[in-house]
Amino acid sequence: MSDERELGQLAKAAVEAMLFAAPQPLTLADMARASGMPESQVHSALRSLQEEYAKQERGILLQYVGQGYQLFSRPEFSTMIQELGRQRQVPALSRAALETLSVVAYRQPITRAEVESLRGVRSDGTLTTLSERGLIAEGGRKDTVGRPILYVTTQQFLVEFGLGDLEDLPPLPEDPGPDEA
Repeated sequence: MSDERELGQLAKAAVEAMLFAAPQPLTLADMARASGMPESQVHSALRSLQEEYAKQERGILLQYVGQGYQLFSRPEFSTMIQELGRQRQVPALSRAALETLSVVAYRQPITRAEVESLRGVRSDGTLTTLSERGLIAEGGRKDTVGRPILYVTTQQFLVEFGLGDLEDLPPLPEDPGPDEA
């Protein structure tokens, strides 16, 4: 029994080290491949680490974001971390950028013309900004005249908005019909 416990501790330590060193979320498959452990053992180590961090009220959290796992500092320590200058200061997105990003997130893959049709305004500059920020990317071309670019959200979008995957997007509110407005 002691050997099994030692293996569990070693698996947790290996998973923790990979998560600490990774600049982006790691999938179960990534960690299993790198460590040589079965995915079930990696998953068990992740669950155990999450429980330990929560119970011990540590300064870090283990969260599922961007279709993988990543370590984060606890939100209540954000002021201290900002004071140290370790947190990257990213300018806030404009209302137009958030609106465009929302359209892409909920309707992807989507073309620029489709985004503009839904928003009612030109969106090429906003799409460029979102692309430069790494929140959206080209996801291929639409099989139609002119073969326009299709835009999709990125893993960075999921990470920045704290989403595990696109299914975690909140549901859209019901659109009131003309009689209800």
